[in-house]
Amino acid sequence: MDFKKFINGALGRPEKGDTVKYFSMRDRISGYILTKAQQNSPTCGYNYEADITKFWEEFQNMKETCDYPLSFNTIMMKVLVEGLKVAPKLNAHIKFNKTSSCGEIVIKKHINVSMPVVLDEGDTFPLKVKEAENKSLKELSEQIEDLIERLKNTELNRVLFDVVAQRTVSLFLSGAIIPTIAQTVTGYVGKNKVAKVRDHFNPVPNDGSILYMDELNEGSVCLTNWGVLYDGLNGNVTYTPLLFPQTFLMAMGVVKDVDYAFRNEKGEVDIGTKKMLPITLMFDHRIGAFNDVMPFIKKLDEIFQNPEIMREW
Repeated sequence: MDFKKFINGALGRPEKGDTVKYFSMRDRISGYILTKAQQNSPTCGYNYEADITKFWEEFQNMKETCDYPLSFNTIMMKVLVEGLKVAPKLNAHIKFNKTSSCGEIVIKKHINVSMPVVLDEGDTFPLKVKEAENKSLKELSEQIEDLIERLKNTELNRVLFDVVAQRTVSLFLSGAIIPTIAQTVTGYVGKNKVAKVRDHFNPVPNDGSILYMDELNEGSVCLTNWGVLYDGLNGNVTYTPLLFPQTFLMAMGVVKDVDYAFRNEKGEVDIGTKKMLPITLMFDHRIGAFNDVMPFIKKLDEIFQNPEIMREW
């Protein structure tokens, strides 16, 4: 074997004809968060098959009669918020020292929901809906619409530059000197460089017309809807990492019509159809056992079985 090919194979280098795409600034941020989550979060998952037959009907009625645009994502965000109100340990950040086994759970005062949205070019980008616990359905809808509109006006790399800078400072203050140096150097030089001199960016306006760094950082909890990517999705989300240092994530699939058999009033076997929504609940096991998630599930059951409560939202 050719010695050069032998070495390239040993190093796992690309072969001739391969296409190499280096991580963008956005890729580096999400890659860092997800890798840190995998390394630091002992995650437990539960697949929750929700019967939303009544809920779906009530949602459609509200959608037609309310005086504002109401999406399924928005109303499910409100469901998430109501569940977190009775299970506050899920709305938390966690700190843990692997060396000393000491840690703390910081139960957050506000429910700030990280919600990935699909950009025009097909990429996904997380936005943060702040203080969702105080918002009505109409207020949530207006806030989400405003975030998406300001996202269109935002020079993302400019704002992400500040996010990266803040994370680098955080690394340094935590005592991670070598990672701090490595991330700083590779951000400016080499094939993986992503940083630009600030003068190359447009000035950041302070008129509220764009997104700012605080609206791109992790919230206290994450809601994601895989069903928006493909309405023919035939399967459930079985695992997705938490956005460290969050302790809880709710992922939705596609609403499906499911036929089922039941006994009618005459005692005869009949066939009906239910609307089913596959929901995956991921939580950091260090917050406690599954009993800490049960109040959340019971609250969702209550809402789905008695959807008229949504009229009060």
